[in-house]
Amino acid sequence: MFTGLVSDIGTVLGVSGDARLRRLMIRSHYDPASIALGASIACSGPCLTAVSVEPDEGGAVFAVDAAAETLARTTVGSWREGTRLNLERSLRIGDELGGHLVTGHVDGLAEIVVREPVTGGEGDWGASERFTLRAPGDLARFIAQKGSVCLDGTSLTVNSVEGDLFSVLLIPHTLAVTTWGERREGDRLNLEVDLIARYAARLSESRAAFEAG
Repeated sequence: MFTGLVSDIGTVLGVSGDARLRRLMIRSHYDPASIALGASIACSGPCLTAVSVEPDEGGAVFAVDAAAETLARTTVGSWREGTRLNLERSLRIGDELGGHLVTGHVDGLAEIVVREPVTGGEGDWGASERFTLRAPGDLARFIAQKGSVCLDGTSLTVNSVEGDLFSVLLIPHTLAVTTWGERREGDRLNLEVDLIARYAARLSESRAAFEAG
């Protein structure tokens, strides 16, 4: 489990393999001694397993494997050398839950439709930005105003919803410490809907089916 609070930005150093199985080497600022083989690390959303770890200047280089399903359903298949990733270590008992519960199981891809600055209230630290995104039709019903959503591994609050479009607001700090500052219109992001919303919808459907039967 994760919280959607990004703790590092990693960089893809190399990619090998094919559409069935791909290995990615990722540089991070994490202490190599703190990454056990088999550890789960959220890499811009998907939960991936560390299969090797090596010390590197200022941090570590770890390798993860992505199978066909992950490559087909997430942005992992498009990652290349130099791609920057939002990283988060798995949640430990006693850690602060500052975002929301995130599984690292990507539901689909959302597309950025509009990126626009929020006028008024800018300070020396910069301005906030509003992103409007389009969710896949089968996932839009799980996204609610003031609810939580995870995009590229970042826990965000939904500001507005209209059909399959929804918006999120990024403050200057988040833009600076994640890859969101690099995002542009047309980019596709890994989307994980809120776990509670998913199960609430499932329970509602089951109840409706029971009552109809």
